[in-house]
Amino acid sequence: MNRVPFDSTIPFLREGYPFISSRCDALGTDLFTSRMALRPITFVRGAEAAEMFYGRDRFTRVGALPPSAQHLLQDRGSVQLLDDEAHRHRHHAFLSLMTPTTMARLGELFESEWNDAQTRWRAQRKIVLHDAVREMLTRTVCAWAGIPLPEHQVRRRAREFGLMIDNAPRFGPPNWYARLRRMGTERWATSIIERIRSGALVVAGGTAADVFARHRDPEGNLLPAPTAAIELINVLRPTVAVARFIVFAAVALEEHPTWKAAFAAGQEADLEPFVQEVRRYYPFFPSVAGHAREPFTWHGHPFAKGDWVMLDLYGTCHDRRLWKNPGSFQPERFRGWTWEEQPHTLIAQGAGPHGHGHRYPGEWSTVELLKRATRLLATTDFLIPAQDLSIPLNRLPALPRSRFVLTPRVSAEPHARRSSS
Repeated sequence: MNRVPFDSTIPFLREGYPFISSRCDALGTDLFTSRMALRPITFVRGAEAAEMFYGRDRFTRVGALPPSAQHLLQDRGSVQLLDDEAHRHRHHAFLSLMTPTTMARLGELFESEWNDAQTRWRAQRKIVLHDAVREMLTRTVCAWAGIPLPEHQVRRRAREFGLMIDNAPRFGPPNWYARLRRMGTERWATSIIERIRSGALVVAGGTAADVFARHRDPEGNLLPAPTAAIELINVLRPTVAVARFIVFAAVALEEHPTWKAAFAAGQEADLEPFVQEVRRYYPFFPSVAGHAREPFTWHGHPFAKGDWVMLDLYGTCHDRRLWKNPGSFQPERFRGWTWEEQPHTLIAQGAGPHGHGHRYPGEWSTVELLKRATRLLATTDFLIPAQDLSIPLNRLPALPRSRFVLTPRVSAEPHARRSSS
């Protein structure tokens, strides 16, 4: 038994993303036990651990997050907190949104928003890319989901989605404020569901708003409007969260100009490998937690029903047994790679097959948006002034310290470096 003999709450928050893997490396194991918030917990990492965690319906997400985080990221009645047939049935509603046609539509809407934003950017002294892309993605995903969003509401909705993402790992007043604002978001989304059902709002068939307004549970009952609203938010919020990956892509292009030059020249054979390496290399979610549903044994360690387990997502994406030189940014490693052949290695957004289990169904939308954004970043003519692009791994969720600043091209900035970002 490998046990870290103290409560790991403060070290986890202080060290952030590397916490689990650093302990695993020191102990020479993929499993160790400790406590979090004084509760016993088992930490695991690696592809085998991911297969164990996501396979055979061994774990439930119910109660696996503190209520402060659960309200912002999952909430009661959402697909993440369902199990067995109820989960599979709801999960397929999300998967129905991820067709090649709908992904192309999402990408086209994003490109249109990007092109419109560039006109506004040229009138500004500086653009904070993360904040600007959040608003862009809010407009994009609402249009794609069939939700009318007047311009005067864009900043508010982007702010509310951002608060959910930024404050899920925090405690105290920042978290309380984010949860208060989320309640307003839920009322807004519930009104959309109710208007669709009453016929006051007509949306295109197959859009996210239509799918969840019409979705029925396995017994044939319409979801309660607040639950349907939560699932609608579970489409909108994660799409807005892709802003972080887009900023990371901008950092990668700046720090690896050969890739920027290739994409700017229209050489896009490695565009998807580049995007997948962004998802592997940069810090997104550090880990995912669950409770064992039944007793079982893995690698000689007995798990009892109810045991709390946390899988290291970031550490598995940097596991030297799975990735050669994992600390280096090498998109070529993904040439010929497929999710189907390796469902437990690139797990930045979950593991296992997409058709069942708790793997995030929106990976296709993440990849589509990242491919479009990378192409646009490589060909858009703005300047990158001197700034701190370092990414502190003890900040959850992580971002470059500067949040990536752009400035319009003007003649009087001799210190600025040219960017196609």
